[in-house]
Amino acid sequence: MSCKTYAAGLDIGGTKCAAVLGELTENSNIRICGKKKIATADFPDPVQCLKHLCELLLELVEENNVAKENICGIGISCGSPQDPEKGYILAPPNLPHWIDVHATEIVEQCTGLKAKLENDANACALAEWKFGAGRGSKNMIFLTFGTGLGAGIIADGNLIRGQNGNAGECGHIRLTPEGPAGYGKYGAFEGWCSGGGLAQQGKMLAKKALQNGTPVAWCPDEQSLELITAKLLADQANAGDKDAFAVYEECGRKLGYGLSLLIDILNPERIVIGSVFARSENLLRPAMEKVIAEEALSISADVCRVVPAELGEAIGDIASLAIAANI
Repeated sequence: MSCKTYAAGLDIGGTKCAAVLGELTENSNIRICGKKKIATADFPDPVQCLKHLCELLLELVEENNVAKENICGIGISCGSPQDPEKGYILAPPNLPHWIDVHATEIVEQCTGLKAKLENDANACALAEWKFGAGRGSKNMIFLTFGTGLGAGIIADGNLIRGQNGNAGECGHIRLTPEGPAGYGKYGAFEGWCSGGGLAQQGKMLAKKALQNGTPVAWCPDEQSLELITAKLLADQANAGDKDAFAVYEECGRKLGYGLSLLIDILNPERIVIGSVFARSENLLRPAMEKVIAEEALSISADVCRVVPAELGEAIGDIASLAIAANI
């Protein structure tokens, strides 16, 4: 193994940011050595935020007695849009003050270590590919399936970024002329297959039931509409509620249609899906598999496994470290 046995990471989010230090182990795994978090709102100036995160990271390096020459680099995980080649964070919607931030330049100057920027979906794809459910594959797609729907694509062992870093924005694909909105587009893949999309679908069903005078059990009045979430629907569906189950079943069908497109175009060996799918696979898989069997090219579908993500809540930390390990 190379002497570069440690990786460092900065995870930048709209609510919180974190500095992380990890050790790359001999069994191709990773161990978190330490983590320090800050509230993003406490550092509205992005340059000061990055500089403070670098200070926290260097504290972790010192506390763990790690020599800088044993660190392969610093991975920076942040939402799009961005220019990963230049290392610029452009204007992520969840980071209103982060406009044209020269992230890698700032981090390299503060730490003396090489830094690499990736969007969060790509970073999570690298994490699951190197250390999670995609380990051992050469052609893999990772789908976030969280609040929204984004993808990271590994093709022939390489991360695919596209011409300006926007490869993998499959949530923008319109699956139906009408339906729940995602990416500002009605009927989009993200509208049908995301935590926010599931909540929209539940609210639409519940509102129609209220108008017909036959409210569903989990939404007895209009005030309850705003309490509907993907988790509430999953809990109700798992408890046997047919209306909540119908929402998840339709989501599973649409997931099957979206995955069939990806299978036909990219011919992956594995599709790894996080968040909602990992938690509610039992509600989504039957309808999803039925549609894939009907829609996707059998020669491609037969060599593709759809699996839940493995890294769970740790994926944000490991994602930034996976960027560094891929430098």
